[in-house]
Amino acid sequence: MADNLLEYKCPCCGGKIEFESSIQKMKCPFCDTEFDVDTLKNYDTVLNDTTPTQMEWDRTESGGWADGETDNMVVYVCRSCGGEIICDRTTAATNCPYCDNPVVMMGHFTGDLRPDYVIPFKLDKDAAVKAFKNHLQGKTLLPKAFKTDSHIEEIKGVYVPFWLFNSQANAHINYRCTRVRTWSDRDYIYTDTSFYSVVRKGSLSFENIPVDSSSKIDNDITESLEPFDFSQAVDFQTAYLAGYLADKYDVAEDKSVERANQRVTKSTETEFNGTVTGYTTVNTENVNIQLSNAKAKYALLPVWLMTTKWNNQIYLFAMNGQTGKFVGNLPTDMSAFFKWFAGIAGAVAAVCLLVMWLMWLM
Repeated sequence: MADNLLEYKCPCCGGKIEFESSIQKMKCPFCDTEFDVDTLKNYDTVLNDTTPTQMEWDRTESGGWADGETDNMVVYVCRSCGGEIICDRTTAATNCPYCDNPVVMMGHFTGDLRPDYVIPFKLDKDAAVKAFKNHLQGKTLLPKAFKTDSHIEEIKGVYVPFWLFNSQANAHINYRCTRVRTWSDRDYIYTDTSFYSVVRKGSLSFENIPVDSSSKIDNDITESLEPFDFSQAVDFQTAYLAGYLADKYDVAEDKSVERANQRVTKSTETEFNGTVTGYTTVNTENVNIQLSNAKAKYALLPVWLMTTKWNNQIYLFAMNGQTGKFVGNLPTDMSAFFKWFAGIAGAVAAVCLLVMWLMWLM
C-alpha cells in the first residue's frame, strides 16, 4: 500500500504539504502557503511528464588509410612526455612542441583513424612570432628579462586532433519563478509574492562542437583558441601535413563525449534561460535533453605552438593558425607586483583619509 501514497512538495520551500479540511486547500506548515488541489496536480504532472536526459552519440564511421597514403609519413616520439607526432619526411622535427624536449624518429606511420577533415594553416611562422611579441606588450608585471631570454625561435606548426560533434538537442526545461510586489502605508511594509511554473520546450542544432583529443595540451588552451571557421575545412589529404607536425589523437571519441555533452547542456540552458523574462526570481527545476542525429567526426585543426623555458619553468603559448588568436600564461615579476599592490593600497588609503576628513568637516 505504501507504493500508492502520493507525497506533494511545496513549490515555494520544498516542504511536505497536506490537505487542510478547514480551508479545503493544500497548505504548507512551514511557509503557510496555500494551494488549490487541482493546481498542485497540474504542477506535479508537468514535473513528472518528462523522460530522463539521454545524450548518446553515434560512433564515427570514418574509413582507414588508403593503400600507399602513409608511405611518406613518419612518427616522432618525445623522450619526455611520450607524445607521438606524425609528419611527412620533409619535416625536420627536433623538439617536442608541447614540452620542448628532443624527439626521435621511430619509423613509418601506421594504424589509427584517418581524419575526416582538416583546416589548413592560413598564417605562417612569422605571424606567430609577431603575435608572441605583441602578447608581451603592455604587461607591466612581466619580468623584463623574459622578453629577451624567451626562445621565440622554437615555434612549430602543429595540426592538433579534435573530435567534432554534430547533433540536434531537443530540450524540455521547467522553471520555478516568482514575481514580488511591495508597497507600504504609514504602519507597515507589505510584500506579495506570486509563484509560477514555467515550461520551455524547443530544439537547437549544434554543428562542429570541437573537443580536443590530445591529452598533451590542456583543454583550456584549445578552447581559448576558438572559434575556428569550419566553412574553410576541407577533406583530409596527407599533402596538408607537408612542412608541419600533426599530433595523433590519444583521447578516444567515447572519452570526449562528456565534454561535448557539457557544452551542449550549457549552451542549451543559456539559450532557454534567455526566454524566461519578467520575473523577480528564476530557478531551474528540471532539465531534460534528448539528442537526435548525434554524430562525431575526426579533424585536424591548425595551431602554432611555442614552449619557452625561463627560470627552470616551461611556458606554453598557442596561436590559432587560421584566425591568429593568441593565448598563453606569462610569469609575474613579484617585486613589481608588490610595488604595484603597495601603490594601489596607498591610493585607496589616501582616498579613505580624504573621505573621513570631509565627513569631519561636515
